[in-house]
Amino acid sequence: MMIRRRLFQLSWGLVLYGFAMALLLRANLGLDPWDVLHQGLAPRLGLSFGMTVNLIGSVVLLLWWPLRQRPGIGTVCNIVVIGTAVDLSLMILPTPAGYAMRAAWLIAGILLNGIAGGAYIGAGLGPGPRDGLMTGFCRRTGWSVKRVRTGIEIAVLGIGWLLGGTVGIGTVLYAVSIGWIVHHSLPFFTIRDRPPAAPA
Repeated sequence: MMIRRRLFQLSWGLVLYGFAMALLLRANLGLDPWDVLHQGLAPRLGLSFGMTVNLIGSVVLLLWWPLRQRPGIGTVCNIVVIGTAVDLSLMILPTPAGYAMRAAWLIAGILLNGIAGGAYIGAGLGPGPRDGLMTGFCRRTGWSVKRVRTGIEIAVLGIGWLLGGTVGIGTVLYAVSIGWIVHHSLPFFTIRDRPPAAPA
């Protein structure tokens, strides 16, 4: 019963995460650092945005091997589901008309992204490939999460921007708010194993 609950939460969390990314893309006011990279790479690889997300996730997963990170089922599902959900969402989402609507989609995308992140992380079935890269570096180097995450995100943001990815007010708003949203949603979605029943 517990594993089914974890799998269900993981599934809708990943789908919602992909939908939120599609909202940010349609808003066209700036993306989070990894998506700036994905957007910049997609036309050069000849792939859709979502398939680029999946491909980069697979490449990042390969970097776990020297870091001795172990993927879980959630890690594999992250690679397959999120990018696919983005592409399917982009097929049904229209381009918002006017700045006010674009701003509303931006805010909704960031909020849903944070909630979805709390949901799939809280399922406890393995981190996403990008999160695992960060924690692996932290463990191997002894550096703080803040230092490692900042370094990785600045690097991918810079590369993505040079490749033509969209950087804007949404990038800044995402950076200053996503941690707070995930921090407050994660406790609500964290699934804890039930303690064993006391002997009669």
